[in-house]
Amino acid sequence: MPGPLPAPTLGDMPRRHLHVQGAAQAPLRAALSALRTSLDVPSGFPADVLAEAERAAGAPRLPAYDATRIELFTIDPPTSTDLDQAMHLERRAGGGYRVYYAIADVAAFVTPGGAVDAEAHRRVTTLYFPDGKTPLHPAVLSEGAASLLPDGARPALLWCIDLDADGATAATDVRRALVRSRAKLDYEGVQKQIDAGTAPDSLALLRDIGTLREQQEVARGGISLNVPEQEIVEHDHRYDLTYRAPLPADGWNAQISLLTGIAGAELMLTYGTGILRTLPSAPDGAVARLRRSAKALGIDWPHHVPYAAVVRSLDPRRPHHAAFLQECTTLLRGAGYTVFTGHTAPELAVHAAVAAPYTHCTAPLRRLVDRYAGELCLAAVAGQDPPEWVTSALAELPQEMARGTSRANTVERECVDIVEAALLKDRVGELFEATVVDVKEQQPSVGTVHLSDPAVVARVEGGGPLPLGERLRVRLAQADPGSTKVLFTPA
Repeated sequence: MPGPLPAPTLGDMPRRHLHVQGAAQAPLRAALSALRTSLDVPSGFPADVLAEAERAAGAPRLPAYDATRIELFTIDPPTSTDLDQAMHLERRAGGGYRVYYAIADVAAFVTPGGAVDAEAHRRVTTLYFPDGKTPLHPAVLSEGAASLLPDGARPALLWCIDLDADGATAATDVRRALVRSRAKLDYEGVQKQIDAGTAPDSLALLRDIGTLREQQEVARGGISLNVPEQEIVEHDHRYDLTYRAPLPADGWNAQISLLTGIAGAELMLTYGTGILRTLPSAPDGAVARLRRSAKALGIDWPHHVPYAAVVRSLDPRRPHHAAFLQECTTLLRGAGYTVFTGHTAPELAVHAAVAAPYTHCTAPLRRLVDRYAGELCLAAVAGQDPPEWVTSALAELPQEMARGTSRANTVERECVDIVEAALLKDRVGELFEATVVDVKEQQPSVGTVHLSDPAVVARVEGGGPLPLGERLRVRLAQADPGSTKVLFTPA
């Protein structure tokens, strides 16, 4: 399964990453097919969309500025081919750093009001399933002509962000440019090169800049969640769920995307027109619930310690910490998109998890709004009016994105349930060791348990009050990917 959207912060990531290795079982495939049908997920692109995409792939609108001399590289999961971002990092002569960040120029291929554009507005986002994806754009664009693959020059929005010695932004520029990626890298390979000291200078700087940006995040009160991925692995013709803890390189890479999203938001606010990704502060009730979960999982959270500090102290390789990180994702409820015009900043302009104004502008191959945000940033730097096709669509974008994001969240949630049920369907009646991580206040016999092996978080009910935070032996009562979700009962 391709990787999730970039910039895994509290407000932008899937609640649970899910990868499939090897062929999935027939019940799993059947259930996933039924899910696609129930959510009206498109099975393919209409003929006119494919035809227009083919024409566009062969004749993109190319920029005048040639930046192919910059030796860019991409960092994505090994199987990914829809590559939105490529970077080059260097030290500045006077001190500090320069970040070149190329973003796929989807607008160079998509005609406003055309068939590809209309279909993108229907789809809104790429949808990720354990057995594949439903892309926002036809593959000839998203995995070919518009993708920043290392096989030739591509049109891009080239960001140039100068940082001082502490990693704070000193200057920002973005322009259309012709770019060429030199290497397609993956997280594990990047981590090995950096750890071994064999990474070339530009790649080695990812750790330096990423670490500085993490320190900047701490200083402004922001937080990124290192939520483990649930991964399906095959052992002796049997499938199991395990956790994969994110690598430091995952976080460093995410910081470059976050840096760009913050820089883009600042450009928009200065310019007076834009669309921000916003998240209000979590209500007291949600934080109180998290405190109960922390207590249940044996995580020390003194009242004087901020939530962000607790999260940064966690090790996603430890099962209880991994479970708490999963619970922390509930704080992204309320995230949305806010449009502003006329040089009047919106009342809510900050993303609470980022702790700064922030915009989605780094994943246009996989998320509709990013194409529009990129155009607004270009206009801000150039001091010009954005294209009419951008301004005329702004008012409807928040609703469109809300609809698409809701469907993506449903896909994610249901896929987790289906995969867990498919992998446990032959183990109904078996006993498992679990930890009770949540108990309903009004129904103390109903709650949630976390199993470290297999990596399952599921409902438990029955018997007397559940022992919050304690180990509990549970029996698998039901698991059917076609009809019922995983349910445990106290043994």
